[in-house]
Amino acid sequence: MPVRWSIDPEKQLMTAVAAGEVTRADMEAFFEETTAAHVAPYCKLFDGSAVKTTMGPDDMLALGVQMQGLHQPGSEMGPLAIVLPLHMMDLVRRMVGILAVADRPMQVFTDVEAARTWIEAKGAQHRPKKNGR
Repeated sequence: MPVRWSIDPEKQLMTAVAAGEVTRADMEAFFEETTAAHVAPYCKLFDGSAVKTTMGPDDMLALGVQMQGLHQPGSEMGPLAIVLPLHMMDLVRRMVGILAVADRPMQVFTDVEAARTWIEAKGAQHRPKKNGR
């Protein structure tokens, strides 16, 4: 699958890397898998810096609507860092706009390391303290 993901339970971080040709079906499968894994409250780093796609604006809008539907009212949503190549920014603009409606920190980057630094800082703020500390 062109989208691989993993979870670090200690850091409460879900990291996804998408590379090569990614289709709408690939993204829909990714949403289904991560929804089943209950990662909504986790911090999320989505690295799409190596993505190539033939998806168009209608596909991106449909994916944005699908993601919006995954947000349950009153449920906790962890911070989200998205990394995309500059040439894809216009294509994903509407999808990112839909995602921005969720009540959580979100940032779009063109640099993976900047995104990782940001999400790690957000994660440190986001994680509940252990033993009341």
